[in-house]
Amino acid sequence: MRQANIVRKTAETDIVLNLVLDGSGKSKVDTGCGFLDHMLTLFAKHGRFDLDVTCKGDTYVDDHHTVEDVGIVLGQAFKTALGDKKGIVRYGSQILPMDESLILTAVDLSGRGCLGYDLQIPTEKVGSFDTELVEEFWLAFVRCAECALHIRKLAGTNSHHIIEGAFKSAGRSLRQSVAIDAAFADEIPSTKGVL
Repeated sequence: MRQANIVRKTAETDIVLNLVLDGSGKSKVDTGCGFLDHMLTLFAKHGRFDLDVTCKGDTYVDDHHTVEDVGIVLGQAFKTALGDKKGIVRYGSQILPMDESLILTAVDLSGRGCLGYDLQIPTEKVGSFDTELVEEFWLAFVRCAECALHIRKLAGTNSHHIIEGAFKSAGRSLRQSVAIDAAFADEIPSTKGVL
């Protein structure tokens, strides 16, 4: 079973995260940031990843450290769970509608961290959540997962729908990319022989 258990403790956050790539979409998420909990629950469900994460963070300051550090730990978990990446499909993409919003995500588990981000979220907040933190989350994720991820809004006017569409779409793109391709189960999907 491809899984990872990551613990990260700093002066700003204390995080414990368990990830199973070949799961059923079960999750137990308690980061202290309700909107992030909602997004990670959707991400796990649509990616069919089993995800347990708890974070005790300095949310009395704001949600920035919690959101960024959970992105770091989730990225580390993906990298660890994938191991040498033998047999993976490597690439995944999804165009996902969420009511009036339409979100494109595409991922390459290349071993190189790169974020192409163009969500254009129309409001600065969803409830008490700072929408600029969505980019911070995904930037932290790609750096630590060592993948290329593109997230693009094709349509949308509701901030909640746009962000939710992005997390659902990313989950589905990652589900495709981490899947094992039976025809290439013993091969690294790269002409370099390593990812």
